[in-house]
Amino acid sequence: MSERKVLNKYYPPDFDPSKIPKLKLPKDRQYVVRLMAPFNMRCKTCGEYIYKGKKFNARKETVQNEVYLGLPIFRFYIKCTRCLAEITFKTDPENTDYTMEHGATRNFQAEKLLEEEEKRVQKEREDEELNNPMKVLENRTKDSKLEMEVLENLQELKDLNQRQAHVDFEAMLRQHRLSEEERQKQEQEEDERETEALLEEARKRRLLEDSDSEEDAAPAPPKPAPRPNPTAILDEAPKAKRRVESWEQSVGSLGRAPLSGLVVVKKPRADPDGSAGQGQAAPAPGAPHGRKVADPAPLLPAASSLSQLGAYLDSDDSNGSN
Repeated sequence: MSERKVLNKYYPPDFDPSKIPKLKLPKDRQYVVRLMAPFNMRCKTCGEYIYKGKKFNARKETVQNEVYLGLPIFRFYIKCTRCLAEITFKTDPENTDYTMEHGATRNFQAEKLLEEEEKRVQKEREDEELNNPMKVLENRTKDSKLEMEVLENLQELKDLNQRQAHVDFEAMLRQHRLSEEERQKQEQEEDERETEALLEEARKRRLLEDSDSEEDAAPAPPKPAPRPNPTAILDEAPKAKRRVESWEQSVGSLGRAPLSGLVVVKKPRADPDGSAGQGQAAPAPGAPHGRKVADPAPLLPAASSLSQLGAYLDSDDSNGSN
């Protein structure tokens, strides 16, 4: 069984490589390659924007009769993503870029235009210096002046950086903080002065109004009666109670008329001769007959009820002793 991966091939003794037929391919044949759009472009047919970096399956061919320093120039064919119109562009080895040929327009690129302008100016200067030695001297003088200005500006920047390196930022912040506090204090004082001025003006206006009201002699409104203080009784000193309070509760006041009905006047007892003895009181119930009862004290018309009651009690005591 032969090997699956053959490293050496067999060549017969009569092998002649010149007799092998060569494949003849056209020089302008095309290959299908995968590439990305090298720049931003816009389709002329539909106006579709194609941004840089969009991928396409393009056809590649070699441009005939165009060579730059022995380097071939290639052309690419792509299709618009919207209308499928054909767009072509080719390489530009001289400027290391691509050039648009057909089907689209390249969008504006400021950087590319700036580079082209710089190259054009440099080329014109070289052409002038080639045939004019005085122009060379003039250009050198301008270059030296420009270089000196650049060095001076650089030195100024260095000095500025050194000065800033010695700046005490803490002191600057502290000074700023103090100034801010002073400003706030000043604003506060101004506010206080304005407030005092407003209060003084209001007080003067009120005094003027009061004086005007007094001149008009308007009757003053009656003052409301003072309300009694509920706790005033606690601040007052306690008053001495009357000693006769219990007597007045049980008996009553001595000068009152209803107490006069409590006294009963005893009637004098009649003698056997039918004459009533004056000044003798009737014997008390239960007392023995034949005994004399002490005459009660005569009742004065102006005597009080308490004196009448005392006389009645004394008469009872005398009867009991007898």
